[in-house]
Amino acid sequence: MTTYLRHLILLAVWAVALFAVADNGSGTTAYNFLNVPSSSHVYGLGGHNLTIIDDDINLVEQNPALLGPEYDHQVGLNYMRYIGETNFAGLRYGQGVSEHGAVAVGIQYFGYGNIQGADMDGTLTGKFSASDMAFSLTYSHDISEKFRGGITVKYLYSKYEDYSAGAVAADLGINFYDPDHEFSASLVAKNLGGQVKKFNDYKDNLPWDIQVGFSKMLGMAPIRLHVTAYELARWSSPYYKIQDVNNPNSDLIKKESFGSNLLRHLVFGVDILPSNNIYLGLGYNYRTRSDMATYKRDFMSGLSVAGGLKVKAFGIGAAYARPHTGASTFMFNLTTSIGELVK
Repeated sequence: MTTYLRHLILLAVWAVALFAVADNGSGTTAYNFLNVPSSSHVYGLGGHNLTIIDDDINLVEQNPALLGPEYDHQVGLNYMRYIGETNFAGLRYGQGVSEHGAVAVGIQYFGYGNIQGADMDGTLTGKFSASDMAFSLTYSHDISEKFRGGITVKYLYSKYEDYSAGAVAADLGINFYDPDHEFSASLVAKNLGGQVKKFNDYKDNLPWDIQVGFSKMLGMAPIRLHVTAYELARWSSPYYKIQDVNNPNSDLIKKESFGSNLLRHLVFGVDILPSNNIYLGLGYNYRTRSDMATYKRDFMSGLSVAGGLKVKAFGIGAAYARPHTGASTFMFNLTTSIGELVK
């Protein structure tokens, strides 16, 4: 396949997907579990990152253009202990298909524990379970020496008590990576698509999004900076703050300004890389902090930390965040290359 033909196909896919977004203008937004990262490295850098170049196939969930033949036969596992009885877990496998292409398959499970049910009169009806699942297929190909494009197609299945729903979504990504200057930049359109089976007669939309970002090493220092912008199709992003923090029944005040809107679209992260096999990460997400303004937030609200190391054929990562005083969340990752294990 010639370079020009690959460019034409990529542009056509983008055009079709963006056209599909135009049909997503009404109804409520559901499937927000798609905004939860499966990479502990990303979670520790604020929850959004499109541009990390590293030996970790879990990163592909953020941007399909990060997949490549370098992930041949790599397996990635992830687990998150979220608030209450909520637990998330997933598995991803990658394989090279040519010198410049690769595919990956993945499954992600989101379990919300047991929930107390009640009818419209408030009579308790017993407990029920609720869960979501995402099945994914990713393909990527080098467009040129420094550009790579990718697409992920996902089938989403939700089961809440006796009700179920399904949807089809796609992520489209482009990454530019200059290894000489250790600079990475990406553009991604996420969660484009719609429902194929509704819970009822009411339509729920996917949380589609346009994101851009970059990562850059600081000269010879072992420090890498990350900036990611998300929800770019929706500039207005107000939040509400309690008027009197000492009175839980106090009125809420709507807060919105140019500065707050800008910050609520940005996530900042920094990695410290003492060696090729170790990283320490710190992230700041102003949206998370401001969203917790009506709750008991503390110093850690909006902040997150991560760390990881590679030992022989295994990569291990962990992340921690505390959105408010009543919620501590942990995420763990494990990666390994089957090819290295059998050597």
